[in-house]
Amino acid sequence: MAARASRIIRLRVAALVVLDSRVVLVRHRHGERTYHLLPGGGVEVGEPLGDALVREVLEETGLEVRVVRPLFINDSIDPGGSRHMVNLTFLAQIVGGAVTERPMDRRVEAVELVEPAALGQLDLRPPIAARLIEALATMDAYEARYLGSVWVDEPESR
Repeated sequence: MAARASRIIRLRVAALVVLDSRVVLVRHRHGERTYHLLPGGGVEVGEPLGDALVREVLEETGLEVRVVRPLFINDSIDPGGSRHMVNLTFLAQIVGGAVTERPMDRRVEAVELVEPAALGQLDLRPPIAARLIEALATMDAYEARYLGSVWVDEPESR
């Protein structure tokens, strides 16, 4: 089964959502280590990307959003060949809901609002903090782009 898993490419959508001039992030825990993600998740077979994004953001944060436009595409490829994820990051706008203290997604430990300048201090997955800061600073002129392949090693407690 492990050999077959290396042939599967996961598709993940993520949302850059700004609330009160801060970026909405979700905090996950893996063993003793925590890391942050933009809210989002896997796309189901037959599910349009925008629908997946709206569903995942609501499940993880309690916020209702609408897709504004794409921002980034990147790969996260495990150097050992066991995993390959394609990340599609969209700018999204809040249209309802409120930040929840109890996300529907049990993997989410907390929803956090982070100042853009602090993004680089977090263990952000994928590691695109500098690109997020750039996009936020030049949002009106920012064009969607392919960031290439990025990877963050998993915690030792795997």
